[in-house]
Amino acid sequence: MRLSVEDLACRRSGRRVFAGLSFALGPGEALAVTGRNGAGKSSLLAILAGRLRPDAGRVRAADVGEASLPECLHAVGHRDGLKAALTAGENLAFAQALLGAPRTAPRQALERLGLGHAHDLPVAYLSAGQRRRVALARLLVCHRPLWLLDEPTAALDTASQGLLAGLMAEHRASGGLVVAATHQALGLEDARTLALAAPEPGAAPSTLDADPEDWA
Repeated sequence: MRLSVEDLACRRSGRRVFAGLSFALGPGEALAVTGRNGAGKSSLLAILAGRLRPDAGRVRAADVGEASLPECLHAVGHRDGLKAALTAGENLAFAQALLGAPRTAPRQALERLGLGHAHDLPVAYLSAGQRRRVALARLLVCHRPLWLLDEPTAALDTASQGLLAGLMAEHRASGGLVVAATHQALGLEDARTLALAAPEPGAAPSTLDADPEDWA
């Protein structure tokens, strides 16, 4: 898969957040999107996911056959997107049935994230870090070449951050792409960096980029 972004612009609440963004990613490449709160990191990922319309520019995917871009990606946002009453295994089985292209069984995916013991536990009983790892396990149950990750290390301890870095490295080694919005190092070796500047003067940083569930 190849991803190209041309002269992308975003406007939220009537204000320009960013403009003129262009980049291209090929198999095995990664992009770390940085910038302070309100710079547009989550908005950029929402546009890439097809859940927010850009103000200008376009996003194109190549070498994906007849699939649309949303059908080629996993998105993990600020919130975990899990059903608290379902077990960790049931949440992953639901995601696998919904997304298609099954790859790894839910129990095996949880084991990769150090959560094999949580397969039959309701998500409501898990800690914030454990729920985050269940959400990240969705990356493994279905094959999708593009991973969009918004602050993926939130609530993760050092050991879990290492597990995530290993998963991203494996994904890239198999030709996958990673676009991650982050405030800290993610262990993405040789990743390119896109630093988003502050929005227009007078904009309210707390609202321009504040709703990660637009795309998560």
